[in-house]
Amino acid sequence: MERRHTAPRRGQALALLLACAAVPAFAIAGCSSGSGSSDSSDAKARSSASSASSSASGGGSASPTPTVAPAKFAALPSSCTSVTKATVTALVPKAKTPGGTAVKSDDLQARSGCSWTGNGKDGYQYRWLSVTLQRFTSSTALGSAEDQAKKRYTEQVGTLNQASGATPATLTGLGDQAASVASKATIAKVTSQNDSVVVRSGNVVVLVEFNGAGLEGKKNPSSDTVRSGAERAAKDAVAAVAAANA
Repeated sequence: MERRHTAPRRGQALALLLACAAVPAFAIAGCSSGSGSSDSSDAKARSSASSASSSASGGGSASPTPTVAPAKFAALPSSCTSVTKATVTALVPKAKTPGGTAVKSDDLQARSGCSWTGNGKDGYQYRWLSVTLQRFTSSTALGSAEDQAKKRYTEQVGTLNQASGATPATLTGLGDQAASVASKATIAKVTSQNDSVVVRSGNVVVLVEFNGAGLEGKKNPSSDTVRSGAERAAKDAVAAVAAANA
C-alpha cells in the first residue's frame, strides 16, 4: 500500500519542479582640386596644407562619424551543443531529452539557450541544467560590444545576489570575468541546491544554472558538487563560443 501512495507524491513534486524550471536577447571628408593649371607646385602645396590645417582645427563643414571598437566574437554556437555530451551525462544522468530543449529566440546569433532535466539513474535525483548565451554588437548609439557585455554581466550577477541566502564567489581562470552564486529554493516541500555561474568572454555573456534535489527523502547533492558542475558546463560553453569564431 505504501508504494502505491509514494509514486503520486513523487510525481506531483517532480511536476511542480519541472514547471518552475521551465519558466526560467562608419565618413571621410573630400578635398577640392586647384582652380587653375598654371598654379605652381609650391602654391598647390600651400593650399593643401592650409586645407588640412582647417580640417584639423574644426574649420571644415564635415565631421567624422564616431567609431567604436569592433566586437571580438561575431557568432554564437548552437546552445544545445555548447555543453558537451559528456558533461550533460555527468550532470543530468538519464536526461529526458539528451539533446537538450532549445529556448525560442528571434535572433539566435544574439541570444540563445538550452536546458536538460532528469531524475537520475534511480529516479529520485532531480537535476536541471540550463545554459544561456548572449552576444552584443558594437554601435555608436550603445557603445562597444565589450562595454555592453560588461554592463550585462554586472547586472546579471547583481540580480542573482539578491536571492535569499545567496552566496556569491568570484571565479578565476574562466573567461574575462566570472562569478558563482549558490542558493537554495523550496518548491512543493522539496528544497533544491542551486548554483548559477555567470561568465563574460569578450562581448558574450554566458549564464549556466544547475539545480539538484533528492526526492522522497533522498539526500541532496552538496553545494560543492552543484557548483563544480555549473563551472564545468560554463567552461564548455566558453570554449564553444571561441570555437564558433575560430
